[in-house]
Parts: sequence; structure tokens; C-alpha cells
Amino acid sequence: MTQNPDKNAARQIHPLEDLVRTDRLPHIWCPGCGIGSVFTSCLSAVKKTGIPYNQFTMVSGIGCSGRGAGYINIDSFHTTHGRAIPFATGIKMARPDLNVIVFSGDGDLFAIGGNHFIHAARRNMDITVICVNNLTYGMTGGQAAATTPHLAKSSTTTIGNPENPFNLPFIAYASGATYVARWTMLHARDLADAVEDCLLRKGFSFIEVLSPCPINFGRRNKEKSLETLRKYHENTIIKNDANPAELDIDYSKGVILGKFVDIDKPSHDERYKSIYWPEEED
Repeated sequence: MTQNPDKNAARQIHPLEDLVRTDRLPHIWCPGCGIGSVFTSCLSAVKKTGIPYNQFTMVSGIGCSGRGAGYINIDSFHTTHGRAIPFATGIKMARPDLNVIVFSGDGDLFAIGGNHFIHAARRNMDITVICVNNLTYGMTGGQAAATTPHLAKSSTTTIGNPENPFNLPFIAYASGATYVARWTMLHARDLADAVEDCLLRKGFSFIEVLSPCPINFGRRNKEKSLETLRKYHENTIIKNDANPAELDIDYSKGVILGKFVDIDKPSHDERYKSIYWPEEED
């Protein structure tokens, strides 16, 4: 006679469960969206550092990626549109001991928030910025974004986008970021390793993560998530130390991934302290 399983047996615990607000699940991300995979890589990196969770905080803006701050089980801030980096800057200046992560999307960080990104990189703020780039405004209706490819269709460019998109790693590099990388959500382990590197270093760190939006980008451009993942697998080239000026996203030529910039120079809080409180460094 087959015995029933012990109803009192402990259930299987997910290795990242202590970092997730399980009371807020299920999440809002669409089937085929890559944000959940990017979020998992980020949480894995936080755990791998071995740093106590109360020494982290996450900030996000408005958009699909912005829900990350609501799901992570650490102190977090879901801020207004385009203002994730100013919030993160304020937190870092008030509490320089904290590891501050900005987890947001391309629309939030490089359209309405673009000016804030440039100046935080210029100042070398000691924060880690993870940009989930799905090439569109995914949550608000699929409008053309600063990253929407030339001729791609959106709700505001129904016959094709006439504009050229930003090269995000180049903007970060030109603005003064001391760590710049790009991965896709398919390269989950590489991405987790990159986030861990950022969390263990000083200075403004930026990682662009390519991720599919099957609804507001894929559907309009007749590209299914599996086709996007196939491009990530077959049409990407890992080339560390590549010239940031040559990192435009063009799958016909091959999209370059890897770590492009990793330099050491004083962070904003270190410079601030050396000028205003030099006696504390003696």
C-alpha cells in the first residue's frame, strides 16, 4: 500500500527566497519577458558577495523593470519616472557605507532620466546601475524609446522609427563611468558575475542588459521571444575591452557583449570627503 507523503515535511526552499518578497508574488512580468531572469542574476550576485543584506538598498524608477524594487526583500525605493539615479545619489551621500543598486529600464534611465545618468557618471557616484534594455516603453504602451532601433515599429512609429538609437555603453563611457559592460538576459551567469564585480568595487558601474519585450516590441515587429533569444545566442560576440564607440546594436553584424571599461579612480564620496573632511583621512 502506497503511503501518503508527510504533510508536515518541510517544503523545498528556493535558494533566493530570502531575497524575495514572496507575499507580492506572482509578479507582473509577461510570459516571455526577460526581466525576471535579469532580476534573478542580480539577486544571485547580491547573495554571492557575502555582504549582509542590511548593507544594500535598491532603487528603481517607473516601468516594467521598476517592479524590481518592490520584489526584493531589502530596503528599496520605487521612485518617480526618471528619478531613480537622483534618489540613489542622495542615499549614497547620506549613507556612503551602503551598496546602492539602481535597477531600471532604458526608457526610465536614458530618456526622462538621461541627464541624471550623465551627471552621476561624471561625478563617479559609487552606485551600480543595471539597465534592462527591451528597446521600448514596455509598460506605458510601446512607444518609441531612446533605444528603439532604426525602422522598428512602435505605437508612435507605426511604419518604422526614423531615428537612430543610443549606444548606451558609449554614453556611459563618455560620461565618465568607471565600469561599463553589456550582457543579455540569456547570459545569466556572465551577468551575475558582472553585477558581483560591480558590487565589490568603487565608482559608477553600468551594465546594459538586452532583454525581450514580447508584447509591446515583439508583437509589433513580428518577433517572438524565442526568435529574440536565438539572436542573443547566435548573433552576439563576447569581446572584452571593445571600443565603446563601436557597440551599436546591429544583429546583422553581431552585437558585442562583455566588459568594456574597468578603471580605478576616486569615487564621488571619496573626493567629497578629501575636500571637506580631510582630517578624517589622517
